[in-house]
Amino acid sequence: MNGYTHQRRLTVGALAVGILAGVTLAACSGPSRPDDGDAPSDRTLTVYAAASLTSAFEQIAADFEAAHDGVSVELSFAGSSDLVAQLQQGAPADVFASADTANMDKLAAAGLLAGTPADFATNTLMIAVPPGNPAGVASLADLAAEDLNLVVCAPEVPCGAATERVEQAGGVSFSPVSEEQSVTDVLNKVITGEADAGLVYVTDVRAAGDQVEGIEFPGSSDVVNVYPVSALQGSAQPELAQEFVEAVLSPDGQQVLSDAGFAAP
Repeated sequence: MNGYTHQRRLTVGALAVGILAGVTLAACSGPSRPDDGDAPSDRTLTVYAAASLTSAFEQIAADFEAAHDGVSVELSFAGSSDLVAQLQQGAPADVFASADTANMDKLAAAGLLAGTPADFATNTLMIAVPPGNPAGVASLADLAAEDLNLVVCAPEVPCGAATERVEQAGGVSFSPVSEEQSVTDVLNKVITGEADAGLVYVTDVRAAGDQVEGIEFPGSSDVVNVYPVSALQGSAQPELAQEFVEAVLSPDGQQVLSDAGFAAP
């Protein structure tokens, strides 16, 4: 083999390697397949919901995600009044579920609702005490005892407004050691033993399991909180937001709420 032939073979071989490398690089760096994160099907739905809805809405959200490929539901739980304040200040969200109609009415007055709110559940109050009921609470009147560490919701929170109505209806006057911004905060103080008793929702007692004991009292059924839900104005995905509202109102959604202790609206 002469020098020319040997050189030619080297040149052809180098060219082939160069072409192969170029094809490989193009396959790796070319725009032939978009990043999955940019796919139109990948969407996040932000839902603001009253703290008492935590367990029920976590299940409804999981079911919704399972039925909608590429959709993630981001849940934000707090006292309804706190959530309304955030929304009024421009916090981005797609759906709002309140523990009372008064806070939903505030958003309606501000023009922040995408439609007419739909009532989807009701709830009533119950006395929660630590296991064994160390303070011996047996009735609503016992909550007025001066030496009792009672914790309730603040008046601006739906469970606090309901507490005030219970006081008036029962002819008692409470002197709580603290007023919390959400019903879950009240429940946690009872669970940790920081409070001898607290007024929370029936659903909260059920969700807490054996961490607390629940005590019913006469007249609780006369003070009922109605829960409305609505898609929000300015949602980046209004159709999906309305679908979530419909999921809450659907038979499956209503069953989840019933299992959590909520009553029908």
